[in-house]
Formats: sequence, C-alpha cells, structure tokens
Amino acid sequence: MSNYSRIRAGRQLWSPGERIERHRHDCAYVAVVLSGGYEEYGNRGCMRVVAGEVLLHGAFDTHLNRFPRSGALILNLLDPAPLQSIAMGRIADPDAVARTAERDSRAALTLLREQLQPLEPAAADWTEALARHLLADPQCCLGRWAREQGLHPETVARGFRRVFGVTPAAFRAEGRAHRAFGMIVGTDVPLALVAASTGFADQAHMTRAIRALTGFSPGVWRTSNSFKTVGARAG
Repeated sequence: MSNYSRIRAGRQLWSPGERIERHRHDCAYVAVVLSGGYEEYGNRGCMRVVAGEVLLHGAFDTHLNRFPRSGALILNLLDPAPLQSIAMGRIADPDAVARTAERDSRAALTLLREQLQPLEPAAADWTEALARHLLADPQCCLGRWAREQGLHPETVARGFRRVFGVTPAAFRAEGRAHRAFGMIVGTDVPLALVAASTGFADQAHMTRAIRALTGFSPGVWRTSNSFKTVGARAG
C-alpha cells in the first residue's frame, strides 16, 4: 500500500451500511464519535465505538471501517502530539469538544485529553482474538494457534482476511513494522538493535518494511524532521 488517504479535519457523516476499505493515513488524529457508532479493523486490532467514545490513531495507522445500521457522525481532530499508549477511550462531554473545535482545534484536543478515560477493546470472535494474540506475541506460530482453536490454517487465513482486509501473516508483519517505527522515531536505540528487538531478520529487512510503511527509510527519520513534515503535509 503506497498511497495515503488524507484526513479531513472536522465533522463527517457516514450513512448506515457504508464501508471504507483498508487504507492508511500519514498523520496522527483523533476520531470522536458524536452520534451512532462504527467498527474499525486495523493494525491495533478491532475496536467498536459508540457516541462519547474516541479512537486515537498514530501516524501510518492502517485500518478499514464499517458503519452498522445507525451510521455515525464523527469529529476528526489532527493530533500533532499523539498519545501512542492509548488506542481507544471515552470522554464525558463530546459535544463540548465539538463546539470547542469549531473555534480552536488545539483547545479541543486539550479538553479531550482532560476528559479521556482509556478503554480496552474486547474480542468478540476468533478473528479478533487472533489479532490481539498477534499483537501480544508477534512470534506466535499461526498453524499451532489454528490447531489449538480447532480451525484449519486455510480457514484462519481466509476468515481473518475477510474481516481485517489482510492475512494474519501480513497483519503480523505490519505490526512488526509499526513497533520498529515507534522505536526509530521515539528512541535513540541503534537501528541494528531496533531491527533485532522487533523481530526482523536484519537491518536491511527492517529498512524495506519501514520504507513500505512510511515512504522513508529509518535513516531519514533519524536524521531529519521528516516526521514533523509528514504530519504537517497530511493536515
């Protein structure tokens, strides 16, 4: 996936039954559900949100979205300083955040963070349970996991792809790239050690994955202001 989908800040109304195919944004943002609800299947697992709940996305997060019978009204806020440790949460007064965003998006983000209570998404079926397992244990053997669940490996691959838009193996590889990217931009750990600690065969393998994810090599991220540039460009 080489193209990025631009985030449109402000309110967006999605009709019942709509679906957004798997896509990637090159900036961090927060999605506040003002009414209705929707489902997101992405590199951090499955999350179902309703009015008053929010999804927090980091740069280069990848996901698909499904809107059930209610549809949803969503407020998107570009986030220059994302909370990487929180993916999903609840706020007490989403309408106040929306009203504040009409005059000052940064003030709206501040208000949102003051209200934010983290939530832990629950796995509803085996596809979501597998996603959580892959995130917790990237080295897990998919064949063994399938046998333990009484499922055929081909059934697992097909079923997971139908829900998440990628195979379990691709989901695992994508998660590995995201973990490496977080260390590259957030720490000064040598790149060779980042590659080893995140499960890549070597630094060259990691470099290819990071370039595919972000469009830039790990060295560029370490030696320039590309991260800020990407966030600004997407806004």
